Amino acid sequence: MKEVSNPHDKFFKEVFGKVEVTKDFIENYLPKNILRVIDTSTLEPQKDGFITEDLEEMFSDMLFKVNINNKEGYIYLLFEHKSYKSKNISFQLLKYMIEIWEAKINKGNIYELPVIIPLVIYHGKGRWNLNTSLGELITGYENLPEDIKKYIPNYEYLIYDLSQYTDEEIKGEAQLRIILTIFRDIFVKDNKGIQKSVETAVKYLQELEDKQTGIEYFETFIKYLMSARPSLTEDDIEDMRENVEKIYPEGSEVIMTIIERYMEKGRQEGRQEGKQEGIQEGRQEEKIEVAKKLIKMGLTIDKVIDATGLKKEEIEEIRKKMLN
Repeated sequence: MKEVSNPHDKFFKEVFGKVEVTKDFIENYLPKNILRVIDTSTLEPQKDGFITEDLEEMFSDMLFKVNINNKEGYIYLLFEHKSYKSKNISFQLLKYMIEIWEAKINKGNIYELPVIIPLVIYHGKGRWNLNTSLGELITGYENLPEDIKKYIPNYEYLIYDLSQYTDEEIKGEAQLRIILTIFRDIFVKDNKGIQKSVETAVKYLQELEDKQTGIEYFETFIKYLMSARPSLTEDDIEDMRENVEKIYPEGSEVIMTIIERYMEKGRQEGRQEGKQEGIQEGRQEEKIEVAKKLIKMGLTIDKVIDATGLKKEEIEEIRKKMLN
């Protein structure tokens, strides 16, 4: 597994890493004709990740083993967590699927390729209007005779454009609806809109019989929210507090404790960053003073660089100011 590098990736993997959430998604969103041949009771997450380092800021992925038509197969989830669309996604997905097949052949010493069903979950600002098949990327493919097309690789992927979902179209159990709601809103709503998203999440929490699980899940949700939307102000949080108390009074104290904890963590990190910046500024001032003394002593620029660690341009600027 790759090291988590951003809040979208972390939240996606924490939530979809729970088999019950992915199972809920599959059962509610896969087309019925595909669902008929999938035994969701056999769903099992795999540790393999296939995203290359240069694309980690754009995608996250998760691979699940599952019986498809009574044979071992796989469902591959690709999550696009940037606010723009990748035009060559069908080609990129094909490369990942080939890597999965190669891994199964090399590790399992098998020579039959398992079925892989690729799913793309997108939560950007604009509507997903890209082609969903590889053939549409190939020049002239659609105009080829059918007896020629069989020689050309082609497949389609399933796309879930969360930006277009209404609240009514977001289905499943509370945990799934919470993650899909916040992923839908995180890039497109202003801070007031995000407050409404939190209120919606709290309403969903009320549906859970296991309140402890609900609170733990809400903590994961808030941790993501605070990381992904640092623009939330103290006033936003106060408004959120008041509305949560109205919607879910019996759980509001615990929920707001969670929110306050992550707000305080953000404050501490901010103070620490400020402190570090202050230290760096102080050290820079010390270097400048030393450089001035060395310049007065007639040392060459190279020797001043060696003594202070300042850049040549910085020393020349100091010398210029001293002459004026």
